[in-house]
Amino acid sequence: MGKTGRRIESHRIRCLSRLKMFLLAITCAYVSKTLSGSYMNSMLTQIERQFNIPTSLVGFINGSFEIGNLLLIIFVSYFGMKLHRPIMIGVGCMVMGLGCFLQSLPHFLMDRYEYESTVSVSGNLSSNSFLCMEDRIQIFRPTEDPSECVKEAKSLMWVYVLVGNIIRGIGETPIMPLGLSYIEDFAKSENSPFYIGLIETGAIIGPLIGLLLASFCANVYVDTGFVDTDNLTITPTDTRWVGAWWFGFLICAAVNVLTAIPFFFLPKTLPKEGLEDDADIIKNDKKEKQEEVKKEKAGITKDFLPFMKSLLCNPIYMLFIIISVIQFNAFVNMLSFMPKYMEQQYGRSASEAIFLIGVYNLPPICIGYIVGGLIMKKFKITVKQAAHIGCWFSLTEYFLYFLSFLMICDNSSIAGMTTSYKGTQQDLHAENAILADCNMDCNCPTNIWDPVCGNNGLSYMSACLAGCDSSVGLGINMVFQNCSCIQTSGNSSAVLGLCDKGHDCSMMLQYFLILSAIGSFIYSLSAIPGYMVLLRCIKPEEKSLGVGLHAFCTRVFAGIPAPIYFGALVDYTCLHWGTLKCGESGACRMYDSTNFRYIYLGLPAALRGSSYIPAFSILILLRKRHLPGETAPAGTVLVETKFTGKENECKDMHQNSKVLNDDELKTKL
Repeated sequence: MGKTGRRIESHRIRCLSRLKMFLLAITCAYVSKTLSGSYMNSMLTQIERQFNIPTSLVGFINGSFEIGNLLLIIFVSYFGMKLHRPIMIGVGCMVMGLGCFLQSLPHFLMDRYEYESTVSVSGNLSSNSFLCMEDRIQIFRPTEDPSECVKEAKSLMWVYVLVGNIIRGIGETPIMPLGLSYIEDFAKSENSPFYIGLIETGAIIGPLIGLLLASFCANVYVDTGFVDTDNLTITPTDTRWVGAWWFGFLICAAVNVLTAIPFFFLPKTLPKEGLEDDADIIKNDKKEKQEEVKKEKAGITKDFLPFMKSLLCNPIYMLFIIISVIQFNAFVNMLSFMPKYMEQQYGRSASEAIFLIGVYNLPPICIGYIVGGLIMKKFKITVKQAAHIGCWFSLTEYFLYFLSFLMICDNSSIAGMTTSYKGTQQDLHAENAILADCNMDCNCPTNIWDPVCGNNGLSYMSACLAGCDSSVGLGINMVFQNCSCIQTSGNSSAVLGLCDKGHDCSMMLQYFLILSAIGSFIYSLSAIPGYMVLLRCIKPEEKSLGVGLHAFCTRVFAGIPAPIYFGALVDYTCLHWGTLKCGESGACRMYDSTNFRYIYLGLPAALRGSSYIPAFSILILLRKRHLPGETAPAGTVLVETKFTGKENECKDMHQNSKVLNDDELKTKL
């Protein structure tokens, strides 16, 4: 008996250690996948500038992750449970690593990044050809050399980023459903929520690390180590600046591959936690699982159509899907283009914008999820109460959101574009306003974006258009003098870059960030109660298909199209497009910040406003409707079953789904 007891004890320790090993591994997998997702989302602006492509195309690249995810979601949902789940998760992590590596590959296949400029970066100032000079031949013309145009066609290498993002989406597919089901199958019912909470923590840490990594990479020049950065005439705040976007993808690839290794050493099945010392229970449990698997195999096609019909005829479920699709459209747009909005509206660099998003938005979301979960547990919230909590918290945040329309900055004052050369406001789309009497004879290029800031506080598209005829210094420290268009009492001069938007605009940014932090906290309080309604409004046997169909709809109707149409609307607000060597348009250099604001803030407001119509309809339907998940009134103790594994089924499913919902939001971050 002593030997038998020791054998059982050692078996228990070994099994528990394997379960905890899997828990650690799946938590790291969540960190790595959300790290990659948040980094990709933060590098959209850098990719746009590197390949000189419009924002709508960048939105398509961003949505391609969802396309890859959809390719395998059905296979994983129905057949993943029957395969070796840890190995499938490990393979998924390896595939994600491959996708991240492909995304970085264009940097090593393309030539060095060349930004449009009228200023020589070689330091040879013997010829001030970029300054105002009368009676000279215009030298800034599009190239007519076919070889140069062919060389620039390599910008099509953004396809590598697109394909890599699709592959990353394919690799991410098995991690969430198979990882959570593995925990659910082999952990105690009372331990399962705690384990899922640890996994959720990894899903929060990942985006935070991803944003910090993106902030660092965006501040490092893309070709650092290959070019002399002292000769650069741009800074991270310039819209021509491209950070080392490729470097972060290599780090993400390495992290994903490393997190895959432990899964290949984990078993396909484990004894149920807490039942390892009872051989009869283990034997019976295995038989039950085998019978369930047989039933699942026989009922996949048999039950699919009846379940689908039941879900499609469930009014609360269908209304919830409509709400999710509309809300996801709004939030995908806001999260994807938030760094660009902060750059254009408040004049911040991409690096600083990404860092501020991570600091101000992620911690409140994390706290909100924890507080929301504690409220649900402490007060034993019913489904109908959860529906009201989710709706009214969300509505409160929605009304608070409108304050962001007051936290604005004016367009940058650029002579010939947003203001006249005398400093007065003008029509943003006025033709032939780039040239004025002060620079008419300078033979300046009117399509090259190389802004300078005059000592009169007004910006100009180039030193030539400012009428400057001499310069001193090198690189970013270059100073232009004797500028005929800069009207000041003393010596007229200019420096590289747009003029700063001032202290008032900086304060507006602080108010905007504080408001977004408060809004993130309030909305995160409503997320968990809202998702609880989804799970409890459908029958227990339909939960798997119901959650899968919900994820499918949000990806197809929100995750994929939203960045594309939103990017196209953002392109519509562009005031000045970059110019390629062949004379074609590149990435946008300057947006109309007023119209950009109306689209960035107004469109999500309109979408979210329309989502409250089905939300209130759900509240009305819930008044007299008995939900399938509500088998007992609040406070009633459920009858314990033989293995106590069924006791907290609804609670566990709620915890499971909470992670599913959180994962979708954090992946977008």
